[in-house]
Amino acid sequence: MMDDYADWEGAYLSRMLNTAPDWTVKTASTQKEIKSIGGLTTKVDYQINQIPRDCALLVLIGGNSWTIDNEWLKQLIISRLHNGQPVAAICGAVDYLARNGLLNDYQHTGNAQYLWQDDNQYQNPTGFIAQQAVQDRNLVTANGTAALDFTEAVLKMVAFKPDDQVHQDVDLYRIGYYQYCQKYGNPFP
Repeated sequence: MMDDYADWEGAYLSRMLNTAPDWTVKTASTQKEIKSIGGLTTKVDYQINQIPRDCALLVLIGGNSWTIDNEWLKQLIISRLHNGQPVAAICGAVDYLARNGLLNDYQHTGNAQYLWQDDNQYQNPTGFIAQQAVQDRNLVTANGTAALDFTEAVLKMVAFKPDDQVHQDVDLYRIGYYQYCQKYGNPFP
């Protein structure tokens, strides 16, 4: 996460991962403390260059600070993509991937493809899919309005639970408690 990050974009994902016994959500940034667009202050767990290379999932949350030029972060992402390790990016973080040529071998989405038209390293316009979230192998991309679709795609990518159970779990937030109860039954027996 970067300063001025979009706190809502990762909230559902972090809540679902962090309540599972075999997952622990940690934060990383270029600063020890950052503030979200929504005004939340976050004391981060790692500086970017301290992110364990073998972490199970690297999630890049969007926001207004993805003009960052950090070679360590770029190399970490390149390494993870090359080695088949899961990476997920939403909103401004997808813009960062495009700007750095990291979407050239993947189908992807983002806020809007025209945002990358002047980025010389972005060379995959036919790989853009106009959807809320797109998974291609070990990469999930999403636009800034896709927090729930992003959550579902990421959880499916890491085989968090069977796909139908992931969809049902996310549906609690997508359709709301009362419709969920009608469709699936009470999730809180």
